[in-house]
Amino acid sequence: MKHAAPEHLLIGLTGGIGSGKSTVAALFEKLGARVIDTDELAHQLTQPGGAAIAVIRDVFGNAYIDNSGALNRSKMRELIFSHPAEKTRLEAILHPAIYKLAMQTAATNTSAPYTLLVVPLLFESSEYLDHLHRSLVVDCAEEIQLSRTMQRSNLSQADVQSIMAQQLSRAQRTSFAEDIIHNDTDIPNLITQITQLHHKYLAITGRSG
Repeated sequence: MKHAAPEHLLIGLTGGIGSGKSTVAALFEKLGARVIDTDELAHQLTQPGGAAIAVIRDVFGNAYIDNSGALNRSKMRELIFSHPAEKTRLEAILHPAIYKLAMQTAATNTSAPYTLLVVPLLFESSEYLDHLHRSLVVDCAEEIQLSRTMQRSNLSQADVQSIMAQQLSRAQRTSFAEDIIHNDTDIPNLITQITQLHHKYLAITGRSG
């Protein structure tokens, strides 16, 4: 990560599945931060007319593109579930495209005092780290990750645990982080932590607020 005084402060935001990354990012955005979410970029790339659609069609076939011209997500999930190696082929298409779009977006001018780049696998995807000035991890107990993810999705406990097993452990993530938000309790507590970090980031940029 960069350590010189930043022209524009770029902070990598990450956390395990169900940790509350999107909630945290939205609260930072309300305070004036610019948020670039790589999951949203992935949706842009795989929607009708998205830059990744033609390559996905070439590699996987028309069956994996729906009638609207977007990625057929349910069919792709079925393929990856039954043939895990296909996930690597899909990632080989999407990850470089997401990274390129994220860096292009981060380089555009903004009136925001700083930018949060949300990358679920930030420390597993080292190419982002060279562009960041700081890293922020949203952390919570694994049982909370599990229950939150199961509540918001149709995934079973075994499915969620399988996803968690593919990610870094809590201890690994927090050991890499320069800033940590603990999302084990309630929204008021979360807002307090985010407000404190917001002022810290403003101070780094030489702004006040």
